[in-house]
Amino acid sequence: MANTSDIRNGLCIRYNHGIYSIIEFLHVKPGKGPAFVRTKLRNLKTGKVLDNTFPAGSKLDVVRVERRKYQFLYKDQDTYHFMNTDTYEQIQMDKSAVDGWEFLKEENFVELLFDVQDEEILTCELPMHVELDITYTEPGIKGDTATNAMKPAKLETGAEIKVPLFINIGDKVKIDTKNSAYMERVKA
Repeated sequence: MANTSDIRNGLCIRYNHGIYSIIEFLHVKPGKGPAFVRTKLRNLKTGKVLDNTFPAGSKLDVVRVERRKYQFLYKDQDTYHFMNTDTYEQIQMDKSAVDGWEFLKEENFVELLFDVQDEEILTCELPMHVELDITYTEPGIKGDTATNAMKPAKLETGAEIKVPLFINIGDKVKIDTKNSAYMERVKA
């Protein structure tokens, strides 16, 4: 058991019959009344974010979690298959449990967050950035880099994003997996 003075970003707690990760927090000591801690919690199963206020000194049930590196092998229907490269243990997850699945390419590495007590998978996290090839987009216009105009492009994983006008079919681009946005063209 921990209390509110132990709160930090990334701490995982058991709350309201679920496991939540603390996204952000703020210790507040008003002029009148007792101190409290205002938090934003993200449910690790559903991904929903909620605001919650804990009175100062409240007890928190901390969940011990472990990050393990797994390699994505393949998908069939809505099931994704991963392998631990150290033990060669294979696991499968439902598509809904994988954040950013549209950017997942075979042989990519992901981090799975496990509840150590129950050996249960809480969430699957892709790397912050991935590099993917453009399979289809309208032809680029030479010299058109001055404007911030964007056009749709299809990636090798099937996902669609907006890219600048100078990007062509066959270009490799760097994608931010958190907000599904183009970052830069990767030079070969």
